[in-house]
Amino acid sequence: MQQLISDLQAANIGEIRTNERLAPFTTWKIGGPADCLILPKSKEQAAAAIRFLYERGVPWTVIGRGSNLLISDKGIRGVVIKLGSALETLRFEGATVYAGGSYSFIKLSVLAAKEGLTGLEFASGIPGSVGGAVYMNAGAHGSDVSRILKQAEVILDTGELVMMQAEDLQYAYRHSILHTLPGIVTEAVFELQAGDRKEIAGAMAAYRDRRRRTQPGHLACAGSVFRNPAGGFAAKLIEEAGLKGKRVGGAEVSTLHANFIVNTGDATAEDVLTLINEVQQIVQQQYGISLVPEVLVMGER
Repeated sequence: MQQLISDLQAANIGEIRTNERLAPFTTWKIGGPADCLILPKSKEQAAAAIRFLYERGVPWTVIGRGSNLLISDKGIRGVVIKLGSALETLRFEGATVYAGGSYSFIKLSVLAAKEGLTGLEFASGIPGSVGGAVYMNAGAHGSDVSRILKQAEVILDTGELVMMQAEDLQYAYRHSILHTLPGIVTEAVFELQAGDRKEIAGAMAAYRDRRRRTQPGHLACAGSVFRNPAGGFAAKLIEEAGLKGKRVGGAEVSTLHANFIVNTGDATAEDVLTLINEVQQIVQQQYGISLVPEVLVMGER
């Protein structure tokens, strides 16, 4: 590993950090160290880094804004690539929006609304990056990324930069082909529509008010933990099972929204994973329904 790190430092592919604790890079504020963390300063450096690792057969992991992500207490072995400000780009060309992979999905929705463009209102409460939203087919309020995405620029695991059309991503509920075809989204192109600014602002204000009343945004969390089962809602099942407020260590099923698990201050990844497992077991026992986690779990167990 030390030789690899020396080679990376000499390769001009961004800042290289060793044994870097990853908890500060996640919205759950949980996670152990990465053996090696690369912070590219451009998409060209990111592509060069991946190409460098591919040629040497070194596996890598990418993190964006760290939402919807649980990193193990032991951390991630090998190389982690952290996308930063170099990919926080944004431009509007009529109703077409070009957003960098690191751009805030929430901020994007706000600025689109100010431009009088409709289609991104659902994103106003989804934390994380544009790249993560494209990867997960993020959605809320009856809409999702698949309905507005035109194409995405992606660095493949070979280091090749390609343009993928929306249909190439094979979207399904909270899923895209990028789950099995490793890559980094460097830019997304969204096709929106002209709308009424007052109506757009009104819808987003209603969403914000609902979130303030029903979601624990003041605590460290990762958004919804479980996917909604067919024809139902995970939060409803968890609440009806009497699990609101259930705790394991510093992890707690939110008393505001049952599909959120919050870090009350000193939660470990193992606390969260144990609580997830207990919630799954109880819901399965009571309702015969298997809850599938929506959050990504990374790292050494």
